[in-house]
Amino acid sequence: MNIQQLEYIIAVDTYRHFSKAAEASFVTQPTLSMMIQKLEDELGVKIFDRSQLPVQPTEIGKRLIDQARVAVAQVNQIKEIILEEKGVVKGVFRLGIIPTVSPYLLPRLMQVHHDNKYDVRIVISELTTEQILAGLANDSLDGGILATPLKEATISEKPIYYEQFLAYVSPYERALYAKTSLDENDLNTARLWLLDEVHCFRTQILHLCNLKKRRGTNQSIFSYDGGSIDTLINIVDKNEGLTVIPEMAVANLSEEQKKNVRPFKNATPVREISLVTRKEFIRERLIDLIVSEVKEAIPVSLQDEAMKKYIIPL
Repeated sequence: MNIQQLEYIIAVDTYRHFSKAAEASFVTQPTLSMMIQKLEDELGVKIFDRSQLPVQPTEIGKRLIDQARVAVAQVNQIKEIILEEKGVVKGVFRLGIIPTVSPYLLPRLMQVHHDNKYDVRIVISELTTEQILAGLANDSLDGGILATPLKEATISEKPIYYEQFLAYVSPYERALYAKTSLDENDLNTARLWLLDEVHCFRTQILHLCNLKKRRGTNQSIFSYDGGSIDTLINIVDKNEGLTVIPEMAVANLSEEQKKNVRPFKNATPVREISLVTRKEFIRERLIDLIVSEVKEAIPVSLQDEAMKKYIIPL
């Protein structure tokens, strides 16, 4: 048994396809298949059921793959200790970003990272909070950018910025549209368009308008089964109702659409966006680099820590 074999079974489990796993591992499929077969022969068990498509791990295979992920992560951690000791900031950082952040942050972050020319390759996936936490747990991700605080014992959070919630009102909502600012109760008076329940952004909005406990009886809530705030904006543009958008989304609006944005009065509801990693992730210099680049990519006005007291719960 060797580390390479463990990496191969992890790759097959990730892609559920021998050819794709081989391509991702930069080896030929016969080589990858042969190495896995040797491991199965050595252990005396079948790790994968090759009769199924996509390929599936056996029950014992699932347990072995979970342990393989731990073993490979620990070996990589040894390498990371050496790099950290030498002050070397290089390599690959696998980053998950939630869908309500990525459209507004990612284009700017990519430009900043390209201009800085660091010897670091950032591999980015758009994932929900739950998927990011699962990726951190199974070592398929190194970090995530998402809304916090999560209060998860196994992860470390580095807050980066604080973003206001803003109302986006349809011009057809004449009474609301006439107002220069809204309060939380205004969210209950018209059709409120929200993301699907897998998104923490939805949960924070329900907290904001005190709808969480009575959402089952409130017929004014319309859910959109997806992760696109831009689609919600387009829905509001062409229908009655309103939605809630993050502050950074305003930059993507046309001048006409910006007329539909309203702040909240008597409160400044915000969400905290952080870089999260496993607690045992030790490459602090690499984490600091990612945090600094995100800060470089966002307006300075969003980096005021005093806004922390206005965070809406998750």
